[in-house]
Amino acid sequence: MPHFLRFSQGLETRLERLAERTGLSKAELIERLVSDGVDALETELMFEDAPRHQRAELSIDQLLRESGLGI
Repeated sequence: MPHFLRFSQGLETRLERLAERTGLSKAELIERLVSDGVDALETELMFEDAPRHQRAELSIDQLLRESGLGI
């Protein structure tokens, strides 16, 4: 589904420069930025929604499994 975004001239210039330096298209860079941003927000918001007592009880192994990083 296409979305139209309007960026400031400064941000547009930074994206163009990054695209030139990396060989990636601006569309690829924007998709990656949005994806990483959504991942970060999901992690932050899901962690904030967890009850405080539950957060302290989770082991590092449990946190890794729930995040998809563990085995």
